[in-house]
Amino acid sequence: MSEQPSFPIAETAPADRTTGRYIITFREDAVTEGLALLSDQAGITGLANAADFSDSALECSEIEATGGAVFPTLGVAVVSLEEGGVSSIRTSVGENSAVLAIEPERIFYAIEEGLSPEYLRGYRDAVDNLYQKATTEDIETIQKECFADDTQFTWGLKATKVDKSLLTGSGIKVAVLDTGMDLLHPDFAGRSIVSQSFVPGESVQDTNSHGTHCIGTACGFQDLNGRRYGVAYESTIYVGKVLSNAGSGDSGWILAGMEWAIANGCQVISMSLGNTTRTPSTAYETVGRRALQNGCLIVAAAGNNGRTGGTVGQPANSPSIMAVGALDNCLAVADFSAKAGRSPGAKVDIAAPGVDIYSSVPMEQERYAAYNGTSMATPHVAGLAALYAESTDKRGSQLWQLLTSRALPLRLPSASVGSGLVQAP
Repeated sequence: MSEQPSFPIAETAPADRTTGRYIITFREDAVTEGLALLSDQAGITGLANAADFSDSALECSEIEATGGAVFPTLGVAVVSLEEGGVSSIRTSVGENSAVLAIEPERIFYAIEEGLSPEYLRGYRDAVDNLYQKATTEDIETIQKECFADDTQFTWGLKATKVDKSLLTGSGIKVAVLDTGMDLLHPDFAGRSIVSQSFVPGESVQDTNSHGTHCIGTACGFQDLNGRRYGVAYESTIYVGKVLSNAGSGDSGWILAGMEWAIANGCQVISMSLGNTTRTPSTAYETVGRRALQNGCLIVAAAGNNGRTGGTVGQPANSPSIMAVGALDNCLAVADFSAKAGRSPGAKVDIAAPGVDIYSSVPMEQERYAAYNGTSMATPHVAGLAALYAESTDKRGSQLWQLLTSRALPLRLPSASVGSGLVQAP
């Protein structure tokens, strides 16, 4: 087996690595007024505007070329500012101002546990061996609490009851904002796929594997042997490449992807990315709230820094973005899964399978692989959100309420699993 890529993960990535630019959050319906304020206070003019691009798909190289960009659907802008300009704008920030907040533009990372293939093979062999050696009574006990992949379904689909559901995600648009996708993967032949790269100089084609793996879980179907590994297999897939092939990305790229997804009517956005910054971002909380108002639910990975006592980081610690924790196949909290923090919104809202998750990867990386991480849990929730959206016509906040109210309660701290294990309708 070829060596798997190593991913920058939230456990090791710097919490406050920034680009030097700033994110400006405007008051509701005050983008024009806010841009005028930026011009008056800091001389900022001529920003690239996502609305001027086809399908609101901003060419992110324009951020560097024009000194920033504005995302009118989200009501935020990314700008380059001198220290004097920062100070001038900060004096204008407030509830009665067109500008609600100014904060540094941070860098985000693909959140993946990255255990070696050798470890995962050993883990799977151990589970198989346990089943083979157990007595009938032991097997019945294990099956009440543990799940394993079989020839028909991955354990995650069984634990979430996807294997019992007849829903497919038909008619629902699911955006996965990540490292892109292997657009040539044969498991997705004939699917409705809309793709866009927001990473300057890189195509949508995924050479990292993180994005392809997440898309497989949320929107894929089955492998070449007939084992089903994906949830919403008839959904329309919106592939937004917002992280580079190295697994990291500027906040401006992520915001550009969110603008594109919401402007194009995606009902669900899945973001298996983050950092370890404990303080919630005003920009992401505002975007999450406005997305819900526009009928779009955003789900994001809680983070993988649980082993070191870490708590939910950005953007999942925004109250209006659903934070997803990870469980293993016996429905115990994965030791790496981040816990709730003290900041408002820094809590786990729901949990999903996130250990030894089998899904698609680029063909040059052997077509399939099993990964660990809250990244792997997040697309389970996104795919299931699509099934609820299909079956109930609920959107935004109502979709959130359905997912959490119908989750399977677990005898585990809510700080780790929120309302419980997500379940299929």
